[in-house]
Amino acid sequence: MPEEPAAIVAAEAPRPGAPARRLVEDHHRRAAAARAVLDHLDGVRARVAAQVHDDRARRVRAELDGLTVDRLAEVTDRNLRVRALAAAGFTTVGSLLDATPEQLETHDGIGPHTARTAVAAAQQLADATATGLSMRITLDRDDASGTRLLGSLEVLVRLGPEVEPHRRDLDDYSRAVEPLVGAARPATRPLTFLLRRGQARRRATDALVALAGWDPWVRATGLDRLLDRLATARAEHGPGPLAVWDDFERRSAEYYTVLGEIVPVARDVLASHGMLPSELADRVAAVELDTTLLDVSLRGYQAFGARFVLNQGRVLLGDEMGLGKTVQAIAVMAHLVASGATHVLVVCPASVLVGWLREVDRRSSLRAWRLHGPDRDAAAASWLAEGGVAVTTFEGLRHVPLAAGEVLDLLVVDEAHLVKNPRAQRSQDVAAWADRCWRVLLMTGTPLENRLEEFLGLVRVLQPALVDALPAHLRLVGADVLRHSMAPVYLRRNAVDVLVELPDLVELDEWEELTPAGEAVYAAAVAAGSFMDMRRAAFATADPAESSKLGRLLEILEDAAESGEKVVVFSYFRDVVDLVRRTVAETRPDAVYGPLWGGVAAEDRQAAVDDFTAAPPGAVLVAQVDAGGVGLNIQAANVVVICEPQLKPTTEAQAVARVRRMGQVRSVRVHRLLVEGSVDERIRELLTAKSRVFDEYVRESAMAAGTERAVDVTEAVLAREVVEAEQARLGYGPVWDGLGA
Repeated sequence: MPEEPAAIVAAEAPRPGAPARRLVEDHHRRAAAARAVLDHLDGVRARVAAQVHDDRARRVRAELDGLTVDRLAEVTDRNLRVRALAAAGFTTVGSLLDATPEQLETHDGIGPHTARTAVAAAQQLADATATGLSMRITLDRDDASGTRLLGSLEVLVRLGPEVEPHRRDLDDYSRAVEPLVGAARPATRPLTFLLRRGQARRRATDALVALAGWDPWVRATGLDRLLDRLATARAEHGPGPLAVWDDFERRSAEYYTVLGEIVPVARDVLASHGMLPSELADRVAAVELDTTLLDVSLRGYQAFGARFVLNQGRVLLGDEMGLGKTVQAIAVMAHLVASGATHVLVVCPASVLVGWLREVDRRSSLRAWRLHGPDRDAAAASWLAEGGVAVTTFEGLRHVPLAAGEVLDLLVVDEAHLVKNPRAQRSQDVAAWADRCWRVLLMTGTPLENRLEEFLGLVRVLQPALVDALPAHLRLVGADVLRHSMAPVYLRRNAVDVLVELPDLVELDEWEELTPAGEAVYAAAVAAGSFMDMRRAAFATADPAESSKLGRLLEILEDAAESGEKVVVFSYFRDVVDLVRRTVAETRPDAVYGPLWGGVAAEDRQAAVDDFTAAPPGAVLVAQVDAGGVGLNIQAANVVVICEPQLKPTTEAQAVARVRRMGQVRSVRVHRLLVEGSVDERIRELLTAKSRVFDEYVRESAMAAGTERAVDVTEAVLAREVVEAEQARLGYGPVWDGLGA
């Protein structure tokens, strides 16, 4: 674009008539095209902003409509006449939002003080609620409002990268040219031009000169090619109402980024940031994370979580189950040890202690010490002398030796919701240790924001001053607002928040120990050479306290119910399936479906699946792996529990495929219940090589059905190898009777 278009001499202007007409019309066409594409994008942005505004207003209204007006007394003085407000029809805080003090005063019993205070308090709650609300896009394909929003965002995602780099040039050009086109139009008609007065002719001539001055810039920038490309892109039809959801799932980060440019608060829902204010998120993202002692690659949101813990010091990490809270904790440990720290202590339920020891060993170069069982004292002494990561249970915490003045670099408390009761002994033990350590990480996948006192009880362990300073009115509003207020200490991401980073299949090995009762049953099975009894020894009793796998299974089901998920439980054994169903039905009879097993007719199996699909979140479907793993679509669930290792890679793969199918919009989480030092471990070792072959040659093969036999281990061979190994380990002779029992 020339800096001084007027510097072009008049002789360079086209003659009045056809040459001038071509020049004017060409620039008019270009300016109109440039303005049209800019106005189109701006109009879409305006629609998005309006929809977000309306959605936020609706959500604020819904939140406050759920608060009865008498709750205002908790955030105002006690002289507020809430009964008079209710008698006048203002029964909820939301009903006060459209009222003025003058309107309230017209009702009996409502004076100026109550009227002004009530309206001010309602508005205060509305403002607080709106501030904390994020624009979260929920994966609900039947949501017409969400579909409209995604349709608008898709236009911006698709056209924005084409237009935005040229926005300033297009805007400057169209703004400059449009008035010149109007001024130069008299020169397009020779007779009219000649009849104009001298001053009018000069204005038209000057406008022609100015328009001609833009021609070199138009050619140099390839404006015509750009406008043609933008017109073609604008004319393209985006994905339909259903396909746009698929596009959002693939590129959710791009959609949220565009949304964040229009509605700044939307930045709070970017995958790795949870609901942190942008200033805090920026500080956290700037933390340098040392991963030299880490033996695993972190996903983006996991690295952010580790940085958050390091930056904040005392944190409640509430990520949904399956997002890798353990890995984030290990990343924090590895960073601290690489920086000179020596002693880390992990406190967890006994059911996950083995898993912690294995994860520390597998995911890092850190030394893990087991402060539990008969060797507890010796391990504790070694930990104190050599440093590393000590892992103990809530009950064992009081036996951990750490003299006054000795430094603990990091305290990690897993399943922290178990210490929510401040009067419980284990809660007091954890609180006492937290007081001795500057860095404390509490972890729980249970959503606690809607259980205010429990949530604040855990926050109080970390930062009591934050709880004491919490304004009273924030205790009345919703979970999002509370999370916003607790941002310095609380970070929670749901699977849907990090869907773009999360694999569509998350596999978790749940390693347990046999209880004394289970050990007795297992030893007898090994002595008898009963392979099948060895496989189900961890389910030998119906008491979860005496059955390590059953106890852990119930914890997984409880966490899934808290998170609004549905679960399918698979076992090879009919009696294990029946045991699981009975146990779940004892506390939640309306939530358990099935069992599905070989003796159930096909139509009855499908009916059970249909009932399970229609059931509310928290439902559990139990099935034999051979019956439920073939021919059924169970994508209503996104959590799978496999009670014991299966003898063929294909068996587990087919069972998981029932859930992980086309139409599944969430990441599928698979929990495998395993017992350390048992037949489970031996089966896993023997099948590892075969599973790799299966992955490489079968899973992607069009001839998979015919190839399975080439990679599966026969049950008889596997049974003999496993029983022989276990008998040798436990000191029994090779007893083969009843091998197939």
